[in-house]
Amino acid sequence: MSYKWPEKDPDETADFSVDWSRFLGSDSIVSAVFFIDDENGTKTQVSTAQIVNNLQFIQSTVSGNVATARFAQGTNNLRYNITVRINTTQGLTYERVVVLPIRNR
Repeated sequence: MSYKWPEKDPDETADFSVDWSRFLGSDSIVSAVFFIDDENGTKTQVSTAQIVNNLQFIQSTVSGNVATARFAQGTNNLRYNITVRINTTQGLTYERVVVLPIRNR
């Protein structure tokens, strides 16, 4: 099963979140790492202000059991696979892929 965020306009800078509450129970997030698949489909870990395949990763935050990434740019009519990996206080690691579609509005 794949997850999907709402469409993002290439001219927008916007936040996109994953709420991990239903997976974690009493556990909580210690850290979150984001990846963008490049033009060859290779999962590439991103850091602040990095651009992969014309999608810019601005920053990430963790608040409670929600991991959020801020993205800018992107290529119109392209669907980006974004991987979100979290580590928890109990030493567990979870990873999900979320599709971020880019579309001029």
